Amino acid sequence: MFGNFSQALVELFVSSLWETIVMVGISGLVGAVIGVPLGVYLRLTDEGGVLQNPVANRIVGGIVNAVRSTPFIILLVAIIPLTRFITGSSIGTAAAVVPLTIAAAPFIARLVETSLREVDHGLIEAAQAMGATTRQIVLKVLLPEALPGIVAGLTITFVSLTGYSAMAGAIGGGGLGDLGIRYGYQRFLPEVMLAVVIVLILFVQAVQSLGDWAVRRLSHK
Repeated sequence: MFGNFSQALVELFVSSLWETIVMVGISGLVGAVIGVPLGVYLRLTDEGGVLQNPVANRIVGGIVNAVRSTPFIILLVAIIPLTRFITGSSIGTAAAVVPLTIAAAPFIARLVETSLREVDHGLIEAAQAMGATTRQIVLKVLLPEALPGIVAGLTITFVSLTGYSAMAGAIGGGGLGDLGIRYGYQRFLPEVMLAVVIVLILFVQAVQSLGDWAVRRLSHK
């Protein structure tokens, strides 16, 4: 079946895979830059946190939940004006990074918050007793202790973003999803659709395996 692929189609597969890697990689990293501090803030201001502030926690948490609960395809379309303002276009790989990042950040924030909750509160109290500042507690206690869980959460995020990036192909976002829709669906080439699915499965498996390896290494330290 795959023997009928032309050289041009193979090259298109390679470029589409690269676009997917770029979309997932950039949106995941930028989402982490936003989401990790956001998750730390949610934990610090939560009940029993170092900076306990119920009102601020509810407001920020409400915003995070609102974005998380919005279906990605709706988010994709709803923020087209913002996407166009940032990238100058509403289609293409660069444009797809914007909604992917906005979807990733609150997702990461909640995963980070959950990981930080699992840190033994006795360690935090010990650090406070020794006069540690909030910054020191975060950098020397919370984040190091929760790092394996945070990395596991980031792995889940990258896997989810892979699926979201394929969905972005529905509005010309580029990547493997776009390739599958344009060639596999619109041009009635089921072998292309099958190849896209196989490549995405292998890509997700590679990301998951790398993340699991990193978690094991961090857990042993």
